Amino acid sequence: MNCSNCGHFNDGGKFCVKCGHKLQEEAAASQTAAASEYQPQPQTAYAPQQPNQRVRQAKKVSKSFFSYFAEGIKNPTATAQSAGESQFVNALITVILYALSIPIMLYVGWKLLLIQFVRSMFKLPIISEELAPSDMEDFNTGADLIKATDINSIIHFNFTDFVFKQGVFIFIGLAVIIGATYVAAKFGKVDVSFKEFFSRFGTFMIIPTALLLVGLVLAFLHVEYFSYFMNFGLLSIFLVVPFTVASFKQSGTSGLDRIYSTLIVYVVITIVLTFIANGLGEEAKTIITRMGNSTELNDLF
Repeated sequence: MNCSNCGHFNDGGKFCVKCGHKLQEEAAASQTAAASEYQPQPQTAYAPQQPNQRVRQAKKVSKSFFSYFAEGIKNPTATAQSAGESQFVNALITVILYALSIPIMLYVGWKLLLIQFVRSMFKLPIISEELAPSDMEDFNTGADLIKATDINSIIHFNFTDFVFKQGVFIFIGLAVIIGATYVAAKFGKVDVSFKEFFSRFGTFMIIPTALLLVGLVLAFLHVEYFSYFMNFGLLSIFLVVPFTVASFKQSGTSGLDRIYSTLIVYVVITIVLTFIANGLGEEAKTIITRMGNSTELNDLF
């Protein structure tokens, strides 16, 4: 051990043989320093990361909705009659799905609708008598080419713009229909809150929404029969109104008769569907105009 006072190396002992400095104090200090140098540092405990609150809430809502939707398809009347204000969120999701599925279906399947329209025109007696068989063969060849071509990218048909705009428009129309039905029910002396009425109306819309979703899947698969499901889903709204009104009991006999209240709502539905059809018609005109002005499309054909 080296003496800290004079630096002389000592083989052992308690004192330095050269200067007499005490060596044991030096050894104790060295051991203390070494112990403090190699003392393990305490480990920081990391708490497990908790799942995001919004993610958990979204999972809970989606699980509740799928259960509610499946039960509404299995037992539509019983599910609707038992739907109270607690089902308001699920009913709102159903209405939103109904509103969005229509423009998405039209965006995906508008080429097939155009082909169906032209084919139906060819079948008219006044036109079919003047057409040669080769003309129909040429049309079928062109129809197959249209199906296989991504025309949306050629005419710059924007998905977000079309779906969002028309979806909001249809949702507003549905809100007007539901509001008119609620007012008619109140005139018929039905004592119910708007949230409960909305929940029951939205529950009765599960089957029309399911029809539209089936049509949407068929449109993605390029099956032309998707238009039948779209039409059934749209027309089913005429059945939802009387089913909803009839599911509530009148609190008196002096109110508006349910037949008249239903007819009034039918007038409102007709007006709303006319506005929706006009909006979709304007979009169709825009598509046809873009097709006519597209040099890429003209080069394709």
